[in-house]
Amino acid sequence: MIIEILPVGNLEANCYIIGCPATRQAAVVDPGDEAGRILEKLKQLNLQASTIILTHGHADHIGGVGELKKATGASVMIHAQDGEALTNPALNLSAWLGESLAFKPADRLLQDGDTVTVGDITLEVIHTPGHTPGGICLRAGNVLFSGDTLFAQSIGRSDFPGGSQSTLIQAIKKKLLVLPEETTIYPGHGGSSTIGSEKVHNPYL
Repeated sequence: MIIEILPVGNLEANCYIIGCPATRQAAVVDPGDEAGRILEKLKQLNLQASTIILTHGHADHIGGVGELKKATGASVMIHAQDGEALTNPALNLSAWLGESLAFKPADRLLQDGDTVTVGDITLEVIHTPGHTPGGICLRAGNVLFSGDTLFAQSIGRSDFPGGSQSTLIQAIKKKLLVLPEETTIYPGHGGSSTIGSEKVHNPYL
């Protein structure tokens, strides 16, 4: 599995390119900004984006969706409970930032336990509400893309509309900390970690 990390935008949200070496198909996770840079990296890696997956609907994670979809024709996917954030600037918080991001509805609304296939790679959808109602993580074997649910020694903010810290911590404990300790965490901001490390060092858990 090819994993490329691109921190994008003013808030340096981590955009991930997940590529299948055999088929050269790729998923782009959270293209928050700088779509041109993401497209250039796909070209460098000789990958074709077939899927765009959003871990949640905040502006810093969805800002490049329109341009990327137009250029690649990739299917846009987001959890059903965050689906409206794609079309509503108030829900995706872009209105708070003095912008007005609104895109077409997603091609597929995800649910907990769904799978997304990218070439020979299968990504499992894990619904982890609390940062947003429809926040998700994506798991492929011993790799977890955690969005703004779980960070290295931190967790996502819960003071935005639709957020709940108790809901977030419960989701992390019940759905993420039960994963193998060697599972690598690739979060929505900042550096990577492991489940084992977060069990020991994360002050929120």
